[in-house]
Amino acid sequence: MPQGDAVLPILNAWIQRALVEGWPIALTRDWHPAQHCSFQARGGPWPPHCVAATPGAQFHPQLLMPAGARVFSKGSDPEREAYSGFEGISETGQRLGDWLHKQGVDRLYVGGLATDYCVRATVLDALTAGFAVSVLRRGVRGVNAHPGDADAAISHMQAQGAQFIDG
Repeated sequence: MPQGDAVLPILNAWIQRALVEGWPIALTRDWHPAQHCSFQARGGPWPPHCVAATPGAQFHPQLLMPAGARVFSKGSDPEREAYSGFEGISETGQRLGDWLHKQGVDRLYVGGLATDYCVRATVLDALTAGFAVSVLRRGVRGVNAHPGDADAAISHMQAQGAQFIDG
């Protein structure tokens, strides 16, 4: 994704802030089987990506991964799309929304890839689940499979109540 790495300094700064503030940290990732329905070979729109237990599914090596951060994996059902982090499950079997509520979280700070797919779906599900959401404007990048997709996603998220912050 063009300029995808540019989100790393912003995300790392917010992870550092979360550590200082004592906020819980959740990381989401695609964790697809090799024959996932979203892959072009199965008629989906995407080339193979984030295949579980391969180097392509690993978090970027420069992303801070503090002890205690909880990882939620999504897209592991070969027959089902899963763009939202709220569709993810941790290694302990918890869903993201349940874990966040148990942590006493009421506001999420969201960044990552891709603005027009996973970020958008996660933000909309977070709002539906009752969380206030701040999207890190400089901490997201879009795929823009169609020109303007990321801008349209931003407008949609804002219309649904998400705030965008420069942070």
